[in-house]
Amino acid sequence: MVNKYPIITIEDGMDENDWDGWKALTERLGGKVQLVGDDFFVTNTSYLEKGIAEGAANSILIKVNQIGTLTETFDAIEMAKEAGYTAVVSHRSGETEDSTIADIAVATNAGQIKTGSLSRTDRIAKYNQLLRIEDQLGEVAEYRGLKSFYNLKK
Repeated sequence: MVNKYPIITIEDGMDENDWDGWKALTERLGGKVQLVGDDFFVTNTSYLEKGIAEGAANSILIKVNQIGTLTETFDAIEMAKEAGYTAVVSHRSGETEDSTIADIAVATNAGQIKTGSLSRTDRIAKYNQLLRIEDQLGEVAEYRGLKSFYNLKK
């Protein structure tokens, strides 16, 4: 399917407990597709460390209020980046209009944010914050486009 269609990301492509499946999926598609572990890693550095060691997935979904503290969140993002994994900063279901994840995505240079379509105010608030940040940064703001997928082979 990834050879026929322009698929760049698969999130939770295997069951959260299927380590062998994740490793096989990563071996097969990890150079072409961003394989994001959400339920697989649950923003937990212990799980991420094991995934990195075993070659499972190549990206982590970061949910700030899932792990517990901002320090743990930043540690997970940094661990991912050091291992060549991408980090996608995300909201949780039942989200509010708090736009902090936009600030975190930019501050950590994550390059990716997952907040859904422009259909509800809780999501629009995050996009509006990204626009405000871009405005504040002025000419130093850079849209990285496909360079944000640095974990994939060209």
